[in-house]
Amino acid sequence: MVTIDDVRAVTAGLPRSYEALVRDRVKFRVGRLVYLAFSRDESLMGFAFPKEQREALVASEPDKFLMPSRGDLRYHWVVARLGALEAAELREIVVDAWTMVVPKRVVAEYLGEPVAPAAAQGRDAAARQGRKPTERPGSG
Repeated sequence: MVTIDDVRAVTAGLPRSYEALVRDRVKFRVGRLVYLAFSRDESLMGFAFPKEQREALVASEPDKFLMPSRGDLRYHWVVARLGALEAAELREIVVDAWTMVVPKRVVAEYLGEPVAPAAAQGRDAAARQGRKPTERPGSG
């Protein structure tokens, strides 16, 4: 069983992440984007998660995971029961949710992966879109 303090320990090392208190609820953000949010009693944790995969996640472990409230179904979001999570699983959930709201470069740096220079990233993006690096998207 994990607690909000375990979550704080994980988020403390995540670049650009900070904690906020909104209407008596603890939330973790990067900029204005929320990637974790807790119920007032801190027993449930909502987290950023791909919409396309959430029904499968909830179906696979309904004792741990819940669909978000009806008003939150439009977001990339799912809910977990903190009391049902183990520490290693919590770390994976928190880091994965964080990766959904930070730039890929920040994720790569955090994970210790090589980061391509910005110019190379622009060339690669242009090539994937079938245009010249100096040509603006939609101008061709």
